Amino acid sequence: MAYLHAEQSHSLSQAPFKEFRYLYLVLFCVFLLLAMTGQMLFMEWRNWLPGAEGTRPMLGSVKSAVYTVISQLN
Repeated sequence: MAYLHAEQSHSLSQAPFKEFRYLYLVLFCVFLLLAMTGQMLFMEWRNWLPGAEGTRPMLGSVKSAVYTVISQLN
């Protein structure tokens, strides 16, 4: 009985992390698609993403944009 209770409390504590991972994955894919489109069209796409203006590599820019958006959602 105690094992069942411990298992339920563990699954409840993991719920916000699963939502955060899903939100991160969706935003990362959206921003990556935007960055790849801008890169293929030879445009200055870093100005489009929030927080990505000062970073150089494409994946670093996308990560910083995702973290900026997620921090503004809280």
